[in-house]
Amino acid sequence: MRAAWRAADIRAAEEALIPTLPPGTLMQRAAAGLARRCASVLAARGGVYGARVLLLVGAGNNGGDALYAGARLASRGAAVTALLVAPDRAHAEGLAALRAVGGRAVTELPAVADMIVDGILGSGARGPLRGAAADVVENLPGVRASAGGRPVVVAVDVPSGVDVNTGQVEGPVVPADVTVTFGCLKPALVVGAAVTYAGHVDVVDIGLPWLAVRPAAWVPELSDVRRWWPTLTPASDKYNRGVVGLATGSSAFPGAALMSVAGALGGPTGMVRYAGQVADEVVRAHPSVVPAGRVADAGRVQAWVCGCGLGTDRRAGEELRAVLGAPVPAVIDADALTLLSHGDLSSWLRQREAPTVVTPHDREFARLAGDQPGPDRLAAATELAAQLGVVVLLKGDRTIVATPEGTVWVNPTGTPALATAGTGDVLAGLLGSLLAAGLPADRAAVAAAFTHGLAGRAAADRLGGEHAPVTAPDVAAALREVVATLAP
Repeated sequence: MRAAWRAADIRAAEEALIPTLPPGTLMQRAAAGLARRCASVLAARGGVYGARVLLLVGAGNNGGDALYAGARLASRGAAVTALLVAPDRAHAEGLAALRAVGGRAVTELPAVADMIVDGILGSGARGPLRGAAADVVENLPGVRASAGGRPVVVAVDVPSGVDVNTGQVEGPVVPADVTVTFGCLKPALVVGAAVTYAGHVDVVDIGLPWLAVRPAAWVPELSDVRRWWPTLTPASDKYNRGVVGLATGSSAFPGAALMSVAGALGGPTGMVRYAGQVADEVVRAHPSVVPAGRVADAGRVQAWVCGCGLGTDRRAGEELRAVLGAPVPAVIDADALTLLSHGDLSSWLRQREAPTVVTPHDREFARLAGDQPGPDRLAAATELAAQLGVVVLLKGDRTIVATPEGTVWVNPTGTPALATAGTGDVLAGLLGSLLAAGLPADRAAVAAAFTHGLAGRAAADRLGGEHAPVTAPDVAAALREVVATLAP
């Protein structure tokens, strides 16, 4: 599992470390790592020697990192040019080092470059690019590589123009193919619109000590999900694997019941019970499911999923009330979230003692919180989790999971292929299955989002790529194959 920290916490750690090291050590470590990664990219495109490298140099340390890295590349035979965005505030020692090995500084954008190193703004920047910096970025598409095509772009720490702490993008941004970030991940590299501008992210170790403060977000990896995933043993049976109940679907939305049940069947539990209006359709599609007409008649379960296609009428409210009153973990999704946003059902949610996960998209989030998540999705999810006393799974390209205690995860496996009707129902069913199998609510939510994303990618790959017309049944079908790969 990786972690991302906010800029102020990283800066505090660096300021504590700097007095213990010879002057300039951190910058030289950063420059060495940046130059090494740039050299490897150039080697794959024909070699460092003779390559034209353009440094975009802003004021301060970020520009210094770029200048020192440029000096290292120049010493290996690259033709390095530094465009000084703020000439009077360029890092003097770094500029001298570049000139000493044959590099040169300019104040106008050259027409040709094989590589662009974006050192305009670093993690300490605030607000969008302005003035000369914005002008430079807007004219970058006119720069061509020596052999034609566009130059490869390497960002220093973060792409210039993004909000480091939130990932918000308000103006022009330098889109990177590779981002070389120093010490640890930053939120803009894992969440928000900025992620699409970061390209491949490399973390360079500069000797930064472990930060004592809580990270802004954790980023799970496949090894984490594999470690958490429930496993079968010779003593396993359909009951001790967990029984999940689903109060989903309605005569108006029967497909939601089918998709949520399919998601649950793709999870680790041994039995699925369905309680709802379309039991006949569910059993016809999934003969192993045990049906009932309503929650009260469903029998014993270890977790409930409620809301997918349930409707918002009186009957739906009664079913949600029955689920909220059950002393087992619950997933509250879709129509159930709408029901929670008005009437007395929100008080039922706050009174629950069993673990609860709510799974809103942005519009449902606004109904629960009173406003859209806004640019700082990490903070928004955390505040709602604390307000409601539940785990919040805020859906999106980078789905966020937040606990009432303030721990936050960002799922890295999201794909646009999942932006289609019914895939959220599959996710809810899978999440309920993980809860019934005994995972804590936060881990169940993280593992479900991670695995669901992998299933979306697998479905898209099977149909021809990310832009293929993936449907929820495609994702549900791919889910079982993905889950099979999680076995130790």
